[in-house]
Amino acid sequence: MSFSYRRIIIKIGSNVLTRPDGLPDTDRIAHLVDQIASIKKQGIEVILVSSGAVASGRSLISISEKSDAVAVRQLLASIGQVKLINTYSALFEKYDILCSQVLVTKEDFRDRLHYLNMRNCLEILLQHQVIPVINENDVVSVTELMFTDNDELAGLLASMLNAQALIVLTNVNGIYTGDPKLPGSSVITEITNGGLDFASFVSSGKSQFGRGGMITKSTIADKVARLGIAVHIANGTKDNILTDVLANQIEHTRFVPAKLASGKKKWIAHSENSAKGVVQVNEGAKTALTSKKASSLLPVGVTEIIADFKKGEIIKIIDENKKVIGLGLAEYGSEKAREYAGQKNQRALVHYDYLYLQS
Repeated sequence: MSFSYRRIIIKIGSNVLTRPDGLPDTDRIAHLVDQIASIKKQGIEVILVSSGAVASGRSLISISEKSDAVAVRQLLASIGQVKLINTYSALFEKYDILCSQVLVTKEDFRDRLHYLNMRNCLEILLQHQVIPVINENDVVSVTELMFTDNDELAGLLASMLNAQALIVLTNVNGIYTGDPKLPGSSVITEITNGGLDFASFVSSGKSQFGRGGMITKSTIADKVARLGIAVHIANGTKDNILTDVLANQIEHTRFVPAKLASGKKKWIAHSENSAKGVVQVNEGAKTALTSKKASSLLPVGVTEIIADFKKGEIIKIIDENKKVIGLGLAEYGSEKAREYAGQKNQRALVHYDYLYLQS
């Protein structure tokens, strides 16, 4: 059984695009472009999230070891991004395919308006048969402005663009039952309904050149699959990996998608970092929200407003142990929410249609 998708996000990690010496693996990049061109010829829309700017920069300039690490990263990313996009542009040109460069930061997703502007930009590129090559703008993104890594960015884009699938290419065959280097560890080929504690069996080591480890990948893949998008984690250093994954002819990890969530819910799911308010609920409200039955957050279950918010802002919903159980769009501001807290027969603080639950 092969997978038939209309629109896919392909995320290529720095550990796939980079040789052991830290320089770009140009043969690997060319081989991946060959596959993407053949996928596009089948009528599938492709959005590419590509790391590799820093590695490309490293191939152009040598800098002293004494320089500040953040400044070095900005320098390498700034000159490397030009080289990287030129590499992609020249390789796609052989197939008469245009690609474009889109550099983003977390700020570009901070509210619904910015989010929709970004989505409109990418949609017009796809309508004109252009392959967007997207990367985090490492030149201006430092510390708190950064995505965890490009996995987080790819997950956000998959949700934003209503892709049917996200393919994450890394340097191992998928998610293993233990450390991939140890005998006895095997690839988990299918993960359904999430709920796994990845930290208990996934090794936490990060790749040599990337920022994100396998736990980050697993957690993001789980979140994206629960929004109705299939996620494939596969080994990008293997030949024909993309065509083999789509044909289901190679061992890798697939997160089975749940029922498709609405566009608003998808946006809310990725908005934890921009959540303004925090609302604490009692055990009864938590049980109601996390039950199989669809329910809104009613003021009767609210015990405390911990951080203020306005109507229409994203709020975090936490339980009595301060654990985040969900995110939602506030139907009214914190002043009114305080007034209604604990009262019956008041209108919902968060309507079910604008509520995303973490588990």
